[in-house]
Amino acid sequence: MATTKAPETRYAQSGDVSIAYQVFGEGSKDLVYVPGIISHLEQYWEDPTMADWLTRLGQHFRVIILDKRGQGMSDRIESSATLEDRIDDVNAVMKAAHSESASLLGFSEGGPLCLFFAATYPDKVERLMLFGSMARFYGAEDYPYASSYEAMSANLLPRFGKGAFAFMIGPKSEVSQDEVERMARSERMCCSPSAFKKILDANRLIDARPILENVVQPTLIMHRRGDAAVDYRGSRFMAEKIPNCTYLEFPSKSHLPNLDDSQNIVNGIVQFVSSTQVGPVKSSIDKRLSAALFTDIVDSTDKLLTMGDHAWRKMLDAHDSIAHQTVFNYRGRIVKNTGDGILAVFDGPVKALQCAQALISALQEIGLPIRAGLHVGEVVKRGEDITGIAVNIAARVMDRAQSGQTLLTKTLKDLTGGSNIEFESMGKFELKGLPDEFELFTPLDVVYR
Repeated sequence: MATTKAPETRYAQSGDVSIAYQVFGEGSKDLVYVPGIISHLEQYWEDPTMADWLTRLGQHFRVIILDKRGQGMSDRIESSATLEDRIDDVNAVMKAAHSESASLLGFSEGGPLCLFFAATYPDKVERLMLFGSMARFYGAEDYPYASSYEAMSANLLPRFGKGAFAFMIGPKSEVSQDEVERMARSERMCCSPSAFKKILDANRLIDARPILENVVQPTLIMHRRGDAAVDYRGSRFMAEKIPNCTYLEFPSKSHLPNLDDSQNIVNGIVQFVSSTQVGPVKSSIDKRLSAALFTDIVDSTDKLLTMGDHAWRKMLDAHDSIAHQTVFNYRGRIVKNTGDGILAVFDGPVKALQCAQALISALQEIGLPIRAGLHVGEVVKRGEDITGIAVNIAARVMDRAQSGQTLLTKTLKDLTGGSNIEFESMGKFELKGLPDEFELFTPLDVVYR
């Protein structure tokens, strides 16, 4: 079978990183396709089955496909990538491709990224589709649908570049040596063994379970029951948690969408996107997933009494100037000044956490000790203000912090995968006005970027 001519590979700038992407297809609706852990845009078109799969998608959509940073044709990176880095990359690619909104299709390890993107930017995602994916990359006591980090690393790292992922094709008895060798080449083309280890390490803290209920778009989850790479029960779990979700399970075996009953996958995608029966798109720019940061000055009343009104006002002016510049540097938005602190929101938890630590450091230098509290969840915009349970939780978390300390919820910690930030659990706490106990963490080391 002759190979299909590949579309032109282009590059979008995401900060200092160049992200490779391609645009192809004849459809009037945009489809952003986020691949899994092994990808290389140009090699896709050398594989007849993959070229056929992509071509069939292109018959119905204007397809925008990318290599995530550190993989394929995109820039290699020195450190591992966070979910925030990756959603920045999707944003950059959509902007470069002149796509204001699109349906998202996340395959395998690309799924958590799509979940996070859809919840954070509901105005940019019309419908969400996941195939062979998961909410959490590794297994845990309360998530029995995947192997542990230790088991997966021990199994994959020694054989990476030699066909470590051949089991994604199908049962071992049905995979030919030629297919194993093609998979081995795909691994080598995707990244080096050390770069792959960074990807595995980055995925350790990725846990999208807490944000599933924040995905408001009509969602289609597809999985093959015989998939040996990703347990189909993890997709069933997601389908139960996402509010407006349709679940399709196929009786076939391969993890790869371009094999087995690939036409059924295309049909499911096309019918879902064109369907008027799956419920309205409820996304709104007034409601989105955000990281909320509260800070306040420790013992502010005592300082006012000691310094006097005039000196204290000058100190507050310095506080406000530093706060506004620091929040801007970390791409956040100050919602309001609370008198002796701020409420700010960020698109990503890592930026919010880095900002909190930077604020503590900068304000300490001028003799203003502060404390900070962080949570990530759904916030609702009301004019210039915001409301929502996530805002209340962040405020209550701050109340538990000591001078010079940042505290954050487990929900936020679980979305910092790839940041290399280490955390210490401070234990479980009752938060005023909230029914459940919350495990709170403090960062041990944060690198400012």
